[in-house]
Amino acid sequence: MLSVDEARRRILEDLRPLPAEIVSILDAWGRVAAAPLLARLNNPPNDISAMDGYAVRSADTVPGSFLSLTGEAPAGHPFAGTVGPGECVRLFTGSVMPDGADCVLIQENAERREQQVEVREAVTPARHIRRQGQDFLVGDVLVPAGRRLGARDVGVAAAGNHAWATVHRRPRIALLATGDELALPGEPIPPGGVTNSNTPMLAALVRAAGGDPVLLPLVRDDADAIARATDGLAGMDMLVTIGGASVGDYDLVQTALATRGLQVDFWKIAMRPGKPLMHGHIGAGDTRIPVLGLPGNPVSALVCSLLFLIPALQALSGETVFDPAGGLEREHASLATPLEANDQRADHLRASLTRAANGAFVVTPFSRQDSGMLRRLADCEALILRAPHAPAAAAGTDVEILRLDRLGI
Repeated sequence: MLSVDEARRRILEDLRPLPAEIVSILDAWGRVAAAPLLARLNNPPNDISAMDGYAVRSADTVPGSFLSLTGEAPAGHPFAGTVGPGECVRLFTGSVMPDGADCVLIQENAERREQQVEVREAVTPARHIRRQGQDFLVGDVLVPAGRRLGARDVGVAAAGNHAWATVHRRPRIALLATGDELALPGEPIPPGGVTNSNTPMLAALVRAAGGDPVLLPLVRDDADAIARATDGLAGMDMLVTIGGASVGDYDLVQTALATRGLQVDFWKIAMRPGKPLMHGHIGAGDTRIPVLGLPGNPVSALVCSLLFLIPALQALSGETVFDPAGGLEREHASLATPLEANDQRADHLRASLTRAANGAFVVTPFSRQDSGMLRRLADCEALILRAPHAPAAAAGTDVEILRLDRLGI
């Protein structure tokens, strides 16, 4: 069986970023920049006031003295004249600094009496002024290529005068669930059947990771039907099958897809949950589509998606700053309860998180780790990562964790 790291390396090694497209900056959230976004102007574009008050010459700010008010400059309406000796101009936050003034006398330290302003406190040169280009200058890189744009990136790109952004196309991920026992949510459940929770769950995960899920019809345990369901994959960037990826009597995905040219790379991983994970390709050249076969158990399907599908989505999206060791940044926490020694498979224990008095995380593994317990999966806040053959760990031991809340899933 392959290790988790080797399996992930083999999945990622031939994935390439998808082509670029141009979208409105209003639609750029969650997309990955295919080209850097450079500032098209200085920010601020002029010296501006950081406070409400008066544009003055610092030399004139003698407490108790009076200055002549010669005009005002609301934001967006610069003062056309010059501030001379003994003069001032009314300003507001964001107002352009008029010529001749070298600081701002804030209104709290001044008292206006008709067209005269009494100075209550001396002001030093450059006080309360935001200098032109203080934030960024024309040509500065605001968003580097390969970054997934968050709200802050969209904001700085808009401030840099970008109405459009060149981003990678979203990966289109076909999701195919198989199994006689499955029923769509809300539909009648057959005897011995269960609701298909995997497809909605994984569709949400794909969206959260920046992809577009394409839901294929639910397919029964019939090799011909499974094969036919994959005949419409044109335009897809990856096929994800759910269930039937092992080699049991009713695990038909490999057999079915072999009739469509499936070449299997591997199908066993030394991990728990999620041992029967399959990876391969259908087609060749420009029509070659990677295939990821997930276990049908919901917990196994989600854990495998965290470790393998999310990094694949990041690679297809063109994201260059991501964690190739798991799609989530690893953190550390203190064990609340002891753990027994691990066997030959990497373990991923569902757990809850709390904060100790010093602010450090304390992680408590669930007492039952049954991979069919979907409610426990929903309550899970972190996965405890245990290496193969990890020794027993006492309470208080520092362990590596993956925090699920950081993915927004």
